[in-house]
Amino acid sequence: MGYKTILAVVTDASLIKTTIDHAGAVADGCGAHLDVLCFGVDRTQSGYYYAGANAMILQETLSRATEEGEALAASARAALEQRDTRWSLESGVAQLVDIGRHVAGRARFSDLVVLPKPYGKDRGVELEPVVEGALFEGQAPVMTVPQAVMPTATPSRVVIGWNEGAEALRAVRAAMPMLIGAEKVHVVVIDPPQHGPNRSDPGGMLSQYLARHGVKAEIDVLSRTMPRVSDVLCRHAQDVNADMIVMGAYGHSRFREAILGGATRNMLEQAVIPVFMAH
Repeated sequence: MGYKTILAVVTDASLIKTTIDHAGAVADGCGAHLDVLCFGVDRTQSGYYYAGANAMILQETLSRATEEGEALAASARAALEQRDTRWSLESGVAQLVDIGRHVAGRARFSDLVVLPKPYGKDRGVELEPVVEGALFEGQAPVMTVPQAVMPTATPSRVVIGWNEGAEALRAVRAAMPMLIGAEKVHVVVIDPPQHGPNRSDPGGMLSQYLARHGVKAEIDVLSRTMPRVSDVLCRHAQDVNADMIVMGAYGHSRFREAILGGATRNMLEQAVIPVFMAH
């Protein structure tokens, strides 16, 4: 079954065109409906202000966020009207601490959420909770897209980061419509375990599962020759000229990854191609 509802979330005017172009390309490729949410973000943290200033500052920031949301919606509507995509648009105001909940409410009823890359130069702090809201509370797969990447409906070459985890398997299942249309899919296993039921054939069961869906898959077993798994995966994606990486998201807790780092956060920081994730 293909995607029928694609969700895109816009909180930054500089990322409107990129986000809508990529989400629209996916929607056009599978005949899906594109829903666009535009949020003016209220970044107020009222506990940090002196007594008596709260109401005045809250009103000012709320007015500013409302104007921002309306401007984002106008720009997004202009971009959408230039496409043949079936679309709808909503706008509003969300507080920074609560924006993930708003995104999750719509992500729950979407087949795929397309978002800009959350980390990097000039990226707003709200992009991280937007991604996490869609993945965790929304329980939807997320595709994050770097700004410089050209939009495409179906990637021709895909790399799957496979570690036999539940998150990775869910990402593969969610990405199946794209995997079926790809010319080649590389199942990448990094330092497979020396003990376990699949030690003699790492990635073999996944490859068989994909083949029965008509996916042209091959297994690449790699050694961890770099400090981080994400480094090895990104380098291999570059070596095989991949258009997209599919992986499970946050196998460890979000707190641990935020403090100590992890494959998900590292990948979101350094990837130069779209990353398709599910939790």
